[in-house]
Amino acid sequence: MDLGLKNKRALVTGSSRGLGYAAALALAREGCKVAINGRDEAKIKRAAEMVYKETGTQVIGLAGDVSQTDIPEKLIHQTVDAFGGLDILVTNAGGPPPGTIDSLDEAAWQKGVDLCLMTHVRLIKSALPYLRKSDAASVLTVTSISVKQPITNLLLSNSIRMATIGLTKSLALDLGKESIRFNSILPGWTETERVTELMTARATANSSTVEEETRKQSEQSPLGRLGQPEEFANAAVFLVSPAASYITGVMLNVDGGMYKGTL
Repeated sequence: MDLGLKNKRALVTGSSRGLGYAAALALAREGCKVAINGRDEAKIKRAAEMVYKETGTQVIGLAGDVSQTDIPEKLIHQTVDAFGGLDILVTNAGGPPPGTIDSLDEAAWQKGVDLCLMTHVRLIKSALPYLRKSDAASVLTVTSISVKQPITNLLLSNSIRMATIGLTKSLALDLGKESIRFNSILPGWTETERVTELMTARATANSSTVEEETRKQSEQSPLGRLGQPEEFANAAVFLVSPAASYITGVMLNVDGGMYKGTL
């Protein structure tokens, strides 16, 4: 299937590694011009070089912490300056730290709001003037399966990401008349650096090993394993592509069936 992504222009934030990198690489393989972003300048430049080397597609690496107030607008402008416009926005950021109601202070909650909600708000708000000029405008927010099935010891993620789901659905309803699509992917446990860090924390808390904690988590999926970043990326690329032109307001689980509900 031709997804219609050749020469489309995309910004994928939080993409120096993990799910964001996988999505950016998959978009580039489809011929999309891609701006990728991460906090560490050396890492994001290296990631951009890797994407270009594999795909030969125009790619730029943009350094910046998307949880900082002024960075989202800066990233949008840098992308538009490089590509002459914007068609696709994938708003992704690293997850907040684990913790409980007793261990998380006011500052941790505010940082969580900036990272897991306001990052999406600021990026989308800054991108809208350019998306309105596109004939294939699409936004994908990356959230978590935790919005449907809370994850133990991830109170910040469980709570704040639900607001991003509300944002995504509301914008799909409000801006559909302008032909701008909004969807979200709710990834489950996937083999990324972030998940390795969480498994390490679990192993420490339970006096076990990372391998044992990973095995126990894998057993929660009917498929008996964790996901691969490429499996997330395949779903993401389809949702943002013109091939999915009649899909908006969808919150898609990519979790190997770990979510046990029916809705």
